[in-house]
Amino acid sequence: MTDQDKSIKVDRMRYTKNKFSSNLALLAIIFDVFYFVSIYKSDVSNYYYTLMIGASIIYNLAFMLAAFLASEGVKSYGEKYCYLLIVLGVLQFVRIFYIPWRASHATVVIANVDVVVMGAAQFVRCAIYLGISGIALLVAAVVGIQKSRVLNAYLATLGEEVRRD
Repeated sequence: MTDQDKSIKVDRMRYTKNKFSSNLALLAIIFDVFYFVSIYKSDVSNYYYTLMIGASIIYNLAFMLAAFLASEGVKSYGEKYCYLLIVLGVLQFVRIFYIPWRASHATVVIANVDVVVMGAAQFVRCAIYLGISGIALLVAAVVGIQKSRVLNAYLATLGEEVRRD
């Protein structure tokens, strides 16, 4: 690839969207929904009816809203939205140890029998969903940061205003 081809490719970024990072953020939302459904479809006694679960549901809603807004922000090469994606991605990994880990080690008594709240297979499935979601967010952020910096450096050489969104 010649220098002229690279220059044309970077110049094209002024008129195209960063769909790769945006689509990865949307994919992360989809896997978060899979996690959400997997957790709450398995109702074992009244284990999930606590304040912790209420906070988790509110966090899920806030996560989906923030991830969607960040996906729209990185679409237009907004670097600050990439940092939000990094935070959300790290939090997805932390969430593995919040409800799924605790539920996989908890038991409830139903008809005088101890029942495990979350089996090993469901825990692994939830961890995979959150892991894929977190990885997608982190990759979207890294790619978004790289592309926005390349575009901003190019705009600076043209004497145009560097994008600050």
